[in-house]
Amino acid sequence: MALSVPKAPGVAQMLKDGARMYSGLEEAVYRNISACKEFSQTMRSAYGPNGMNKMIINHIEKQFVTSDAGTIIRELDVEHPAAKLIVMASQMQDAEVGDGTNFVVVLAGALLESAEELLRLGITTAEIADGYEKALNKSLEILPTLVCHKIEDYRNVEKVKEVIRSAIMSKQYGQEDFLTDLVSKACVSILPDEGTFNVDNIRICKILGSGLGASEVVRGMVFKRFVEGDVTSAEKAKIVIFSCPVDIIQTETKGTVLIKSADELLNFSSGEESLLENQIKAIADTGVKVVVSGGKVGDMALHFLNKYGLMAVRLNSKFDLRRLSRTVNATVLPRITTPSQEELGYCDKVCVEELGDTTIVVFRNEGKDSRVSTIVIRGATDNFMDDIERAMDDGINNFKCLTRDGRYLPGAGATEIELATQLAAYADTLPGLDQYAVRKFANALEVFPKALAENSGSNGTDIVNQLYLAHNSENGKNIGFDIEAEKATTIDAVEAKLFDLYQAKFWGLKYAVGAATTILKVDQIIMAKRAGGPKPRQAAGSDDES
Repeated sequence: MALSVPKAPGVAQMLKDGARMYSGLEEAVYRNISACKEFSQTMRSAYGPNGMNKMIINHIEKQFVTSDAGTIIRELDVEHPAAKLIVMASQMQDAEVGDGTNFVVVLAGALLESAEELLRLGITTAEIADGYEKALNKSLEILPTLVCHKIEDYRNVEKVKEVIRSAIMSKQYGQEDFLTDLVSKACVSILPDEGTFNVDNIRICKILGSGLGASEVVRGMVFKRFVEGDVTSAEKAKIVIFSCPVDIIQTETKGTVLIKSADELLNFSSGEESLLENQIKAIADTGVKVVVSGGKVGDMALHFLNKYGLMAVRLNSKFDLRRLSRTVNATVLPRITTPSQEELGYCDKVCVEELGDTTIVVFRNEGKDSRVSTIVIRGATDNFMDDIERAMDDGINNFKCLTRDGRYLPGAGATEIELATQLAAYADTLPGLDQYAVRKFANALEVFPKALAENSGSNGTDIVNQLYLAHNSENGKNIGFDIEAEKATTIDAVEAKLFDLYQAKFWGLKYAVGAATTILKVDQIIMAKRAGGPKPRQAAGSDDES
């Protein structure tokens, strides 16, 4: 008979063999803090225009070279449960604002680093969390008073350029002016008269070759495809869109045809052909010049399309079909029927063009009612174009936010130092132990100008001292760090037009403090034994799925 070894009393007795449990300050809290600290320090060196790139090779061995925190977080499969909470906060920031993901990670890490010092002094986690909550509420009270710029007319391209520039500059330093111009033009050109701006209406098409200077904005859509038939261009074209293949129609039910003679066989095939020809002729008679199909275009159908001078384009993605229908204002038809005038779309010009060695089909709409805009990015390598796309994505999301709330704060670390100055003064008015946490919160905000300075090769501590000195004067609340100067000096962020989105700071502070306090309040980590077998499949994160 096998000898059963009794389990140790306590939690281990309740759980299966192989379960792990960590509890108390040393095992749980400090462990969590050190994991988050490491993660935050990795991201800190990627902060700002001079931030270093990270080379990430993900689980399917795809390589990324980027300083964009959102991409780094998405591609790194973070395992540690506490670091995962920071990742979730950062992803929420990405979903809410679309920018400022690094802000959340760096601030949450700095808050936890400060909390560790307080814990070692004997202050409890509850008091620290309480102090952080008070500091957050005070910060959100102070933020509206720091607003230095407001954009009212977001149809004015020049004004939009001013505010989007710093968001793109933090990803592509040196090319910000050209990229800002592209993004501003694309966004303003499709802004609806009423209703909200939809980020999905700005498409990005990356075509290898040439240089970034050859990139352009196309009002309409661009597809990396070739047309099916002989007709390669159409102007002032009515467009019909089918989600089915354009071919001889198969019957719904299975049927058997008995053919007794050669004449019947000829009649049968010619009947099919004449039916298809009549359908295509009827489509051509409505004034249609372009037929877009979601499936294959049969040889016989292609022959008749060429005969009646119709241009045929095939799109494999149903999402592309939907976007195109939105662009040209057409209805997607599920089967080949003669469309009514209401179901047809309209486009000023549909043509085949060649960029480098890539053939593209362009649907251009030069009129005011263009609903979709495409930015065509040119570049020498895929990695470079991917990074440009991420910078543009930040710019587009900034535009989405400014249509909701056009307030802007001074950038270059000015907002953080001003908050830190006012929070330090607020901490002196608090009687309890939470005043230490509020003071540490103020110190944690110094990490941003420090990171900007260190990534630019300057002395971080020296810069922070200069900034505090400037912010203690009467009109120094807009003073930030000058990354372009030879020596470590400060600059007026408003004069230099370095603006940070109010929404990004507002939500960034909320999510970072939420993540930090949640991690601090954990005193036990209990991990059940992992199940055997393969991991469950994750939902695909393709942009088409959303």
